[in-house]
Amino acid sequence: QVRLVESGGGLAQSGGSLTISCAASGFISGYNTMGWYRQPPGKERELVAAITSLGVTNYADSVKGRFTISRDNAKNTVDLQMSSLKPEDTAVYYCNFRNVRGSTYWGEGTRVTVSS
Repeated sequence: QVRLVESGGGLAQSGGSLTISCAASGFISGYNTMGWYRQPPGKERELVAAITSLGVTNYADSVKGRFTISRDNAKNTVDLQMSSLKPEDTAVYYCNFRNVRGSTYWGEGTRVTVSS
């Protein structure tokens, strides 16, 4: 079992920056992928960015060049640095963990609101 706790959401101005963090605890060992998904109001949940335990990253086209995902394997944390924020980035952001067996875990989400 893996527990994920997000922090750092809140309100930001359009063009501003915000960093959200996720701390994982539990059975973390082995190859895995941690990532961030988001669910805008009235829309489906979508991948924002992901990073493997080997450091390979993947970004949604809509955030490339604006968001940076990073992780600290020693602390089992993953951060999402968001810059040049747009109102359309407004969403609940969910931390995700997936192990090599395909088991997937979710955090409870942190809300990010970008005002125009």
